[in-house]
Amino acid sequence: MSALRRIVIVVATVCSLTAPVVFAASAVKTPNFEKVKLDNGATLLLMERHDVPLISFTAVIRGGALTDPEDRLGTASLMASLLEKGAGNRDANAFAETVASVGGSIETGASTESISVGGSFLARDQKLMVELLADVLQRPRLEEAQFETLRDRSIEFIRAAKDSDRSELTPIYGAASLFGAHPYGRSVGGSEASLAAIKHADVRQYYADNVGADRVIIAVAGDFKTAQLKSLLTRAFASWGKAGKPLPPLPKQTEVTSRRVLLVDAPDAVQSYFWAGDVNVAKGDPRRASLDIVNTLFGGRFTSMLNTELRIRSGLSYGASSRFDRMATGGSWEIGSFTRTEKTIEAIDLAFDTLDKLHAGSLEQAQLESAKSYVLGQYPLGLETASQWAYQLATLEFYGLDRSYIDDYGNQLAAVTLDDAKRAIDEVIPTSQHLVLVVIGKAEAIRDGLRKYGPLTEVKLSDPEFQTKQ
Repeated sequence: MSALRRIVIVVATVCSLTAPVVFAASAVKTPNFEKVKLDNGATLLLMERHDVPLISFTAVIRGGALTDPEDRLGTASLMASLLEKGAGNRDANAFAETVASVGGSIETGASTESISVGGSFLARDQKLMVELLADVLQRPRLEEAQFETLRDRSIEFIRAAKDSDRSELTPIYGAASLFGAHPYGRSVGGSEASLAAIKHADVRQYYADNVGADRVIIAVAGDFKTAQLKSLLTRAFASWGKAGKPLPPLPKQTEVTSRRVLLVDAPDAVQSYFWAGDVNVAKGDPRRASLDIVNTLFGGRFTSMLNTELRIRSGLSYGASSRFDRMATGGSWEIGSFTRTEKTIEAIDLAFDTLDKLHAGSLEQAQLESAKSYVLGQYPLGLETASQWAYQLATLEFYGLDRSYIDDYGNQLAAVTLDDAKRAIDEVIPTSQHLVLVVIGKAEAIRDGLRKYGPLTEVKLSDPEFQTKQ
């Protein structure tokens, strides 16, 4: 990074943190873009931006882990990974070399609700970009050898996380425990057992059933002429057929009425990793601004209440945070941290006590203004590049949101009052008595102490599944 670039970043950050809220509130507006709906159901979103000679795209296919077979969790994720391992007339090596030869990028992935393909190319290579994207979405090779390599590697990644980075696993166990049989509880990447059960034919069938024009959103931002790119994309995707099956309906989430505990026994652990969560609001919830401020104050930044108590004052952890995971019809709010085995109960007690203080009305006006400045300062940083705008356009369309979701957010943040924040806490943030608690640690040392939090279910870290019956 150049010295000039560093100076610009520092100045921008300082200004965003110190400028009055009223100035920051109107900083972000969505540039004009064109929406095109093809006869087969495909949606195109085109935003011209001529600041740099790049074009970025985000293609989103509705479905994701929600459409995994219940006994083959991880199928969508494997299929998504295979999309970039050869498409059209190019095998995996030829495809990768073609992208790299022009300095482009294409990445694929899956989430709970979608499969995505994102990438960037130089403006001069837009015809090649459209050709490759059309091949990836409509003509993936889905070769068996590539499938077997990816499946085996995915299983090894899970085993490696169980041996080392267990913080990656608490949200997976947490979602499974919190949502139970609801599709939001599915592990996107699957489990050791479910991945081992997936066959090559399952992936090909998944593609036939769940990938098609009626489910796709293609958002493009960058240095192009709208009429020209619209013509290229229309020709490339107009004849694409629909997915073989309709999207399944989503059942209502089950509310958490009392606290319960899942203990994942890791006999060799010297640390305990804990997660606590509750079902929560959807992406389009109108209290978004108030909730973002509340979460920032509680666990969304380094100086948050939670991190201050668990790391700075007590030294019980190197980090503690909270976050929302908002989806189409609901989601979760969750706390996460870790500590030494012998301090497990003390750390969980402190996290819950801090949450109770939030509900007791501990927020002050100075804290509120600080959080506003922080969120307003961070928000524009995610809306600068063509890649970021392509992602944002796809997100708006995916969740049925209009541009006011972006354009009005600053003003909504600036308008949040202390009463608004307290109301959001009362209505949305769970109390410490309405949480699902998940702990990965040495059961022999912490089992008895955890029983005070509620009914306890125990599983082994070595078990090949994340789902449990509670």
